[in-house]
Amino acid sequence: MQTKNSFLALAAFLSIALLAFSPFPLQSEKTPAYIRHNLLGYLSGDAKVALAFSEMPLRGGFELLEERSGRAVFDGQLKRSEAPGWGRFDYYYELDFSGFDIPGRYYLRLKGGDARSAVFGIGPEAYGRAHEDLLVFMRQQRCGYNPFLDMVCHQRDGRAFYGPMPDSTFVDVSGGWHDAGDQLKYLLTSSNATARLIHAYMLEPGKFADRYNALGQPGANGIPDVLDEARWGLDWIHRMHPAPGQLFHQVADDRDHRGWKWPDQDPSDYGWGPNSYRAAYFADGKPQGLNRYQSKATGIANLAGRSAAAMALACRVWKNQLQDEPYAARCLAAARDLYEMGRRQEGYQQGNSYGAPYRYTEDTWADDMEWGAAELYAATGEARYLEEAKHYARLAGETSWMPFDTADHYRYYPFVNAGHFALFPHVEKAFQDTLAAFYRNGIEHCLDRAAGNPFQVGIPFIWCSNNLACALITQILFYEKMSGDMQYHRLMLAQCDWLLGRNPWGSSMFTGIPAGGEYPLDVHTSVYAKTGRIVPGGLVDGPIYKKVHDKQLGLVLSQPDEFAHLQNSYVIYQDDIGDYATNEPTMDGTADAVYWLAAFAR
Repeated sequence: MQTKNSFLALAAFLSIALLAFSPFPLQSEKTPAYIRHNLLGYLSGDAKVALAFSEMPLRGGFELLEERSGRAVFDGQLKRSEAPGWGRFDYYYELDFSGFDIPGRYYLRLKGGDARSAVFGIGPEAYGRAHEDLLVFMRQQRCGYNPFLDMVCHQRDGRAFYGPMPDSTFVDVSGGWHDAGDQLKYLLTSSNATARLIHAYMLEPGKFADRYNALGQPGANGIPDVLDEARWGLDWIHRMHPAPGQLFHQVADDRDHRGWKWPDQDPSDYGWGPNSYRAAYFADGKPQGLNRYQSKATGIANLAGRSAAAMALACRVWKNQLQDEPYAARCLAAARDLYEMGRRQEGYQQGNSYGAPYRYTEDTWADDMEWGAAELYAATGEARYLEEAKHYARLAGETSWMPFDTADHYRYYPFVNAGHFALFPHVEKAFQDTLAAFYRNGIEHCLDRAAGNPFQVGIPFIWCSNNLACALITQILFYEKMSGDMQYHRLMLAQCDWLLGRNPWGSSMFTGIPAGGEYPLDVHTSVYAKTGRIVPGGLVDGPIYKKVHDKQLGLVLSQPDEFAHLQNSYVIYQDDIGDYATNEPTMDGTADAVYWLAAFAR
């Protein structure tokens, strides 16, 4: 009996020792594993690669299970990622179930442990109507009549500065969109958002419903909702362009930042008392600033060219699809004049600040003039626009944020040169190859960067990194349409997955998407602060370098960081209303995402 007991004791000791020194310990509560995947799901024919990570090595495999029955439908092995991690977790594994394509609702589970994923879809309906959820957020950003709040705000916009009229002259620049969590309005971002909404409709015309009227209220009006929203932007650009040769570029400045506020009770004071007139800045192509900080400027072609592109796109859609000849003619006349303004004043105009150093620092413009000229050629067939578009295309080349690991805020805006794609169908084969190469060379830089991390993310983590992810997705989609070359498709899918949950925090970067899932909740907006209501579709700024995040002025969390156990020393994201650097939804970033989400919709 004593011998038997001694043997059992020795066996128990050896078992414990083997577990202690095994390179593949069992998962336990002390070494949790996390599974990250696209929270919306995957199209049947696309690559489907989730990621698991832990502070300790993992062993064994994984299985895909049907939600309803709990039945395992696919078994796979964990594949250790060779890419370096970001400091907190040393062990990353790919869960590749690309070979499974049966439509349904599923979840992933690691064998030998408790780690399991959220439920997601596979099949043609996986992305649902997410692209139209983004339009809900755009309607919430409306200035003037806001259908989400059912109120009218900022009716006294604005009083002119730097224009040909005396300072403080009233000009009607009401309407448009609030830029982000603040209530400023920029032509710099709104011109891009307007053009991108129209372009999304043109590229995916069958994907957009008609459930709202022109005011954004429930009820069909015979016009796809994406075009109703684009019209809101177009009408504001017309107001910002009140006469030939005249263009305003910004309404309000950082005097806006006066805490959480109802937009129709704005306490900001621009010299005429609270909730009254706001400054309207004229685009004169020179540095501007009414207080301590001065913007840089060398011209207005970035604003004029991009606005011309929006108007020329509108001319085609309102003429050919909506049969509204008068409005189409008005847009074409505006496009011509705006473009000529850009020709006369080549260069860039930046955003203006007042009491803080932060502003939009765009300093490129040839890409915008290329876009404007290409769309004017498509609208008119006039040869001069084609030749000028080719000239600006050569000037713009492959200029982009893509080769760099850092850049000033919005320096290479609007982050993807849509002009190359717009020009492509109108030029000869040799020039088409040149345009495609401009895109390809930029994508290659992102591909190299993606190889350096297990999430295969190809963007630098500067402020508004999520906008860059959207731009990379769009550029690859454009490149595939131009060239038929699909070699970067997996890189594109990795950026989609990143934005929709395959990231360290396991969170979608869009408010309210997917419904019932993990998404930004405590966002940095007055609407959320005042109403507590989640507006679906808003793309938040996204993760930034921790060394940059830690230097942001006035950034104070309102509650303990729910992702503290997942943060690392490289990039940080916080779902907190106090974190304006990572958790503020932006109007233009949201508009940029409408196209690629529509492309994935059935």
